[in-house]
Amino acid sequence: MSDPRPAPRYGEYATPEEQRAAIREPAPGPAPAASAPHRPAQTAPATTVAAQPTRLADRIITMILLGYGLLTVLTAIPQILDFTAFAQTWMDAVGVDGEFTNTDQGRTWGMVGAIVFGIGWLITAALSWLSLVKRRVTWWIPLVGAIVTFGIVSACLVVPLLGDSAVAAHFGAA
Repeated sequence: MSDPRPAPRYGEYATPEEQRAAIREPAPGPAPAASAPHRPAQTAPATTVAAQPTRLADRIITMILLGYGLLTVLTAIPQILDFTAFAQTWMDAVGVDGEFTNTDQGRTWGMVGAIVFGIGWLITAALSWLSLVKRRVTWWIPLVGAIVTFGIVSACLVVPLLGDSAVAAHFGAA
């Protein structure tokens, strides 16, 4: 004898209690006690290497930017350590008539600028490395590091330049 009804689908004839038991879901009831700790939902990490993004282009761009930054720092440090020559070149380029005479302050601030350049690159490289290890998008870290470092170094170099009488006279501060 054939049954005219369609065959039941999985769990179709199970009672709600049997369904919950099969999927190990607790029965509905009162809310959990207030003393029970609340655990926020967490995203499961990728379980296989294939499921983790490699971001090869990001890694290549990051390394190129860090390499360019290192080259820039290594060539800029000797220039700003000889601050008198650096300042005179800058004054000639800007069109300031005169000779740079604020050499003591220039030597001090040139040294500070060189140290900031080196430390800025090291911090940028370390942050980039940590981000690469965590497989995050990293290309922007060397760019932001360069902007921040260059801004601080520029402020250091402006102090002795504006303290020079020829520069002050050129910009009307004297």
